[in-house]
Amino acid sequence: DPREFAGLLRAIDGFTGTLQVRAGLKLAALLLARPGELRGMRWSEIDMEGALWRIPAGRMKMRREHVVPLARQALELLRDLREVFGAGEFVLPSVGTARKPLSENTFNATLRRLGYTGDEMTAHGFRSTTSTLLHELGHDSRVIEVQLAHLDKDKERGTYNRAKYLPQRRVMMQAWADYLDELRGG
Repeated sequence: DPREFAGLLRAIDGFTGTLQVRAGLKLAALLLARPGELRGMRWSEIDMEGALWRIPAGRMKMRREHVVPLARQALELLRDLREVFGAGEFVLPSVGTARKPLSENTFNATLRRLGYTGDEMTAHGFRSTTSTLLHELGHDSRVIEVQLAHLDKDKERGTYNRAKYLPQRRVMMQAWADYLDELRGG
């Protein structure tokens, strides 16, 4: 429900814990990445000028490189993180040591601290919520599925369809980020 998701976004905005955890949850809402991919995000994967995040195949569930267009709001968050944490390896460094990413349970534990049960929201739940809302907003299902890094279930089409819909995904991801801003504003 958009109103419930808006409440979650406002709760994240009000989170008084560490910057990297708050920013990580905001990025989870913006990027549609799997939690492990997001936690392991490295500065070397980010192209600020091209507004892209290139996740190498070795870090992807399906072992295929994935490119994520970065909306203006995501770029702003990344610039803030870079300013605070410098040019270490990880975009979202561990609270204890910058040599490691945030721990596996950080996002879910923070959601619990914000008052959301595991039945209400999980770190992975940002993906399904976003997919649902993007479909309800009328975005092309094929573009959404590519953004989620899902493979085409039709093996032949999946093998030969190398279209990544990058221009359409750029437009969709900026529209999504703008929609999140609207939801936050009530």
